[in-house]
Amino acid sequence: MPERPPLLDPRSKILVVALSSFAVMGPQGLRFVPLVLALGVGFALLERAWTRGAMIVAVAGAFLFCGWELPVLWPNGFTAVLSIGSVYGIRFLAAIGVGMHLVSTTSPTALGAALRAWRVPRPVAVPFAVLLRFFPVVRAESAAVLDAMRLRGLAGARGMFRHPVLAVERFTVPMIAASLRASEDLAASAIVRGMGSARRPTSVLAPHFTARDLVFWICIAAAAATTLMIGGTR
Repeated sequence: MPERPPLLDPRSKILVVALSSFAVMGPQGLRFVPLVLALGVGFALLERAWTRGAMIVAVAGAFLFCGWELPVLWPNGFTAVLSIGSVYGIRFLAAIGVGMHLVSTTSPTALGAALRAWRVPRPVAVPFAVLLRFFPVVRAESAAVLDAMRLRGLAGARGMFRHPVLAVERFTVPMIAASLRASEDLAASAIVRGMGSARRPTSVLAPHFTARDLVFWICIAAAAATTLMIGGTR
């Protein structure tokens, strides 16, 4: 079965993550949060990552309730602090939702090729490519550690409540050792792939913009302009 072509060029995905983060973290970032959240959910649905899309919607709903509704229903100091945290939390959630699309759909090779096409210096491009490869390794190792803890009755809320210090220790120490081992393996893999060579590497599939990227950016520009116009009329 032939591999499906990527929805967007890696450079488009990098740009949309950067612009979304700048937009939601800016002084007027709350007005862009609905747009960026919808973008993150849309990416998850296009990837058929139903769990991620549902999690973004559920957590965003919890932040909206705690940030805007709960202080009105139950005004006190605790809900005021919770409201402030939720206002910033929903911004981070929006940026993370878009960033997950880049992490889940872009291979380290594709990311490195995109950064080379932008003439990004190698000391900057290589760490980003290695970091992208590091996330799946950490996720797999954490799942294995949690499975081992579950067999010993240390995982979950019950295990944390009965043995909190032991549970943290049994999770943290193996994860540190696994992370160090994974970093050594990734460094060796990078050397084998020639990342330390003085020659400029070539890509089998060079990144290039397509009509999908053009349509995507036209839609994003129209949505951002509409958001600014709606916010300006209030």
